[in-house]
Amino acid sequence: MSSDLKVVASATGVSRIFRGGASEVRALDNISFSLHEGKTLALVGESGSGKTTAARILLGLDTPSGGSVEILGQTLGTLKHEQMRLLRRQIQVVQQDPFSQLNRRHSVQRIIEGPLLAFNIGDKESRKKKVIELLEAVGLEKEHLRRRPHELSGGQCQRVAIARALALDPKIVVLDEAVSALDVSVRAQVLNLLRKLQQERGLTYLFITHDLGVAHYVADEIAVMFRGRIVERGTREDVFQNSRHHYTIGLLASVPLANPQAGKSNKEQVQSLPSPAEGDACLYRTRCAVGLNRPDCKSTALALTSGTSTHSWLCHSPQGS
Repeated sequence: MSSDLKVVASATGVSRIFRGGASEVRALDNISFSLHEGKTLALVGESGSGKTTAARILLGLDTPSGGSVEILGQTLGTLKHEQMRLLRRQIQVVQQDPFSQLNRRHSVQRIIEGPLLAFNIGDKESRKKKVIELLEAVGLEKEHLRRRPHELSGGQCQRVAIARALALDPKIVVLDEAVSALDVSVRAQVLNLLRKLQQERGLTYLFITHDLGVAHYVADEIAVMFRGRIVERGTREDVFQNSRHHYTIGLLASVPLANPQAGKSNKEQVQSLPSPAEGDACLYRTRCAVGLNRPDCKSTALALTSGTSTHSWLCHSPQGS
């Protein structure tokens, strides 16, 4: 990503360890990333990779065990309660389930104006005007004002959630698997809506997804995560056209193809390898046909290697080397 773009949020060396008795789980392991104004960073990985934990820390809903997070020039963990409350106006979230994130007892109008009421913004008339403007912006009608979530489709509920997230005119929106629960045709409509809103409002997105196809469509930059680490990071073109880490290549092989036979052998090879082992320098080693035969992948610590100013990877023996 160009250094000329303004950084609106960043995580530096962030770790998160969950402890229970004598055991511990390292959900995040020294990860760093930045969000650039008006652009989309997609965190991509399988379940348990740490991407949602990273999002929660950025939102201030969880505290890192190490490292620092900065949003709009302010460092999380150093802010007083009121400062943090005001900062939360600038960073909002849309979650995965379009139904469970909305209060079933409230009307659409009450749901969308909730953030305005929480911050005591405007009067009754101005809030209703704002709600109608937001409804129209996400492709809904004034007639939806009095409806409740159970009277809406999944796509409509997600549009309401997006409208609510925009009520306070935030600069950053975190989208946590925001389209994964939707039907394919509805998913495309919502993704197009998100792109349109970003262009119109200059929004910055952190997009959490397990789907590289979705990431390819929405993201300017992609960070691929595996077991709490970022294993490859680059522009969309870097990751899709010149992927270097073997895990990224495996993920790409699992993306649905127009020809089901294309890439079949590679996909089967990735799936047949054993689960990761603890204690290896590279946690992907036991899934990697190359790493299984390299002693340094087991014993030598890894650091992100920069191939270009925009593209880096965490691998002793990257594809194409």
